[in-house]
Amino acid sequence: MQFNLAAFTALALTTLVAATPANRRGIAPSDCSTAPIQCCDTVTTASDPAASSILSSIGVVVQDISALVGLTCSPITVIGVGGGECSASPVCCEDNSHGGLISIGCVPVTL
Repeated sequence: MQFNLAAFTALALTTLVAATPANRRGIAPSDCSTAPIQCCDTVTTASDPAASSILSSIGVVVQDISALVGLTCSPITVIGVGGGECSASPVCCEDNSHGGLISIGCVPVTL
């Protein structure tokens, strides 16, 4: 019985670690392959009511409802030189094609 409890505990911890994002602080700006980095007023999940409302209104279906999306975003074009600052949430997103209204598939960026 003790072996079963130990095996269950090990499996549960392994699953928890696998489901936890590896980098909560964010990626480096140079690691953003979908440049430019976006500065978004809000970063939330696709299941958030505000985000899902926007996604629905533009006809976009996001398969992963836990995917991060940025709301009211603008590109950061030059990092470290004057206008390359973001006082909100800097993110690297897979899909920035919705005119700044929403960016989809985002990962936080450490500036």
